[in-house]
Amino acid sequence: MRELQLPLPLRTARLVLRRFEAGDLDAYHAYHSLPETARFLPGDAKSYTQSMELVGRYANFAFGREGDWVCLAIEAADAPGLLGEVVLKWLPGRGQAEIGWSLAPAARGRGIGTEAAGALLRLGFEELGFHRIEARLDALNTASAALCERLGMRLESTQVDKWHYKGRWATEVVYAVLAQEWAREWKATAI
Repeated sequence: MRELQLPLPLRTARLVLRRFEAGDLDAYHAYHSLPETARFLPGDAKSYTQSMELVGRYANFAFGREGDWVCLAIEAADAPGLLGEVVLKWLPGRGQAEIGWSLAPAARGRGIGTEAAGALLRLGFEELGFHRIEARLDALNTASAALCERLGMRLESTQVDKWHYKGRWATEVVYAVLAQEWAREWKATAI
């Protein structure tokens, strides 16, 4: 399958979602090197070399088949500078995807994650034609669970002690929304 041409950058009332650039490296590393950022992500806080590899991968993604993913940099529309990222992964199975996000500390608690994730859901449903998009979270990640709920995603499952990472068992919660639910609740909403 050929790479899909995504309508980038995505724009919302306050944000621009775009491909990563080399100039994003220091800002990306600044928040991904923090234990508080890594708390609910696979792996530990990132080294500078790991951050460099990831920013390079994010800048050069291809999106055209199952298993591919797009990771977009989030910045304010009125001020350049990396605020975080949103990710959409094309899952196996017809029309399935997973969404995720990570924000710099200064961007948290301001509705930026909700606005950015909403724009990515819109891309997934309206441009890419996905049927279902889910988010998988550690049950202790209450901030991301609240974000899912603000987006109209429903809690589908709670899987006790599903993951063993960072030295402990973690309960996974899965939130999801279907294309028709998204259209009914959000299509007319300017996120």
